[in-house]
Amino acid sequence: MQNHTKKKVTLLVTTLGSFIIPFMSSSVNVALPSIAKEFAMDVVLMNWVVMAFLLMTAASLVPFGRIADLYGRKKIFAYGLIIYTIFSLLSATSTSPILIILYRAFQGVGGAMIFATATAILASVFPSFERGKALGINAASIYLGLSLGPSLGGFMTQNFGWRSLFILNALIALITIIIVFLKLSDEWAEAKGERFDLTGSTVYGVALVVLMYGVSLLPYESGLLLTTIGGLGIIAFIIWESKTKSPVINISLFRKNTAFAFSNLAALINYSATFAVGYLLSLYLQNVKGLGPQYTGIVLLTQPITMAVFSPVAGKLSDRIEPRILASAGMALTTVSLFLFSSLSEQTAINFIAANLLLMGLGFGLFSSPNTNAVMSSVEKKFYGVASATLATMRSVGQMLSTGIVTTIFAVYMGRVQITPESFPVFIKSVNLVFIIFSALCFVGIFASLARGKLRS
Repeated sequence: MQNHTKKKVTLLVTTLGSFIIPFMSSSVNVALPSIAKEFAMDVVLMNWVVMAFLLMTAASLVPFGRIADLYGRKKIFAYGLIIYTIFSLLSATSTSPILIILYRAFQGVGGAMIFATATAILASVFPSFERGKALGINAASIYLGLSLGPSLGGFMTQNFGWRSLFILNALIALITIIIVFLKLSDEWAEAKGERFDLTGSTVYGVALVVLMYGVSLLPYESGLLLTTIGGLGIIAFIIWESKTKSPVINISLFRKNTAFAFSNLAALINYSATFAVGYLLSLYLQNVKGLGPQYTGIVLLTQPITMAVFSPVAGKLSDRIEPRILASAGMALTTVSLFLFSSLSEQTAINFIAANLLLMGLGFGLFSSPNTNAVMSSVEKKFYGVASATLATMRSVGQMLSTGIVTTIFAVYMGRVQITPESFPVFIKSVNLVFIIFSALCFVGIFASLARGKLRS
């Protein structure tokens, strides 16, 4: 295959793979009230439809990133698409809360295999002077998924039911699988022949699951206990990885590579502060404002479509301008937007919400692709899979922490109750507190982004 054609096909399949997962996630956010109503879920159980996916994604990313470096990134990418498709279809057949949560968990494993390899495959094919542009286009596909999810998801939920979202998602994934097997002929495995650290991967996966499950149970004693056990497990994993000859994660990447370490930290903080925004606003708009799923999706469309427009531009700029400058500016705009949302009330105008989402979209668009470019450009080729997976883990853990913060605040202030007009005042108070926490987190993230230093001499 000619080099130019190979680049186009690679960009196409990784872009499609990167599109379907955020499309599903943002669609589910809009469909959650409908899912909860059908299965009579309280607010805590409803959160697990989101948490189950994020939990398994976060636990699986790094091991699959390492497996991809060893055995082939295309192979893991393709198998991930197959698993994702199967469990998307099964999710559409769910007959109980337990089943949909279970299927979403396995869907998360497939999603991890896709996320762990997509960026690494792009970095393997595109040279450094073109990488920012390619990553920007890839990031735009993520935001396009986030854009179409609320609008198309709201339309489909309102007219065809929430199950249609999973069916559509499976069809898009199936098309991607066909293109991969017919057109993507190359394979990338720069760490081939090295040993896979099964012990470290097991400790990592179990510790992360226990940690994040504990976070979801806070502030109860059981949550504190599990969070502590999970945290100790992560420490044990770091100690093990520092001593083993073929680690899942090369710990020296964090100790000696400032750009890699602080770029990942910035991503963790950014996603922790922003992921649950769509979820919170979906609940607010449909319950407090009384909007239908379709109109709610249109309002929420403002943020990701702005991100989709600016991300390729920011990615291309990051090939010439230091990523820390662009990413830090993006974090600052996002901080302002989050703080403005802390003033939400029953009287807040829809126009204010849409304008603020536009500001947040601009901030996130400036942050994401330059930050990704910084991570992938700071490591050797044989670490691309692990670097891609580590960044995706920061994203997934950040998303889980974001959801965990919401779950904890709701549990403390609201308890296990459904959102009704009687509970609107305490619901809005809870949402305001969450946005204050998010804006404080994002403010700290500005300094983490600046601390990465210069990527280029």
